[in-house]
Amino acid sequence: MSAAVKYTLGRIGLFVGVLAALWFVEMNMFLRLMLALVFSAALSFFLLRGWRDEMAGEMAEASERRRAEKDRLRSALAGDDQAERTDERREG
Repeated sequence: MSAAVKYTLGRIGLFVGVLAALWFVEMNMFLRLMLALVFSAALSFFLLRGWRDEMAGEMAEASERRRAEKDRLRSALAGDDQAERTDERREG
């Protein structure tokens, strides 16, 4: 399971858990939902730190792969790729 999915499910689970804890408190439903949102966000900051860091790492790796592929395609379109292949054939 990807880190983004784990983190998202963890956030949703925390929200549902806090909302369930607040369910029996007598207050307006909108206020109950807002408090559950705020408390679950604060809890996730501390409880889900590992999954958040893992997700950030995966996103950084994907970004770097996309950047490298983009640079490779740009150089191929500029004709640099053809020059590299010619050099490789000469060496080989």
